[in-house]
Amino acid sequence: MIQLYCMGGIYFILGIIHFTHTGFYRPMMPKFLPAHDALIYWSGIAEIALGLGVLFPITRSIALWGIIAMLVVFLLVHVNMLLPGNRLGMSLWALGFRIPIQFALMYWAYVNLP
Repeated sequence: MIQLYCMGGIYFILGIIHFTHTGFYRPMMPKFLPAHDALIYWSGIAEIALGLGVLFPITRSIALWGIIAMLVVFLLVHVNMLLPGNRLGMSLWALGFRIPIQFALMYWAYVNLP
């Protein structure tokens, strides 16, 4: 149960950061996606809602599947950042390492499904 509280807290806090530090996320957004700020805010809302959802047995399953789906969508951003010109000064190693982390987070959500 402690890991569900940790997971919920992590996503809740990251969701809040989408509102308090929107400028941090803007450069990461793929150019082919429209309305960057709106997408950043909506992803923040999703992270907050899903983070809270894992805390309650009645919403846990849908929240965990939602986290997995959200992380699949976030792969767009992570893969896009691997392309030349999109690295934002980060090393290719650091950017590449984010991909397996996404899959580890998906696995963490999956193994906690009821």
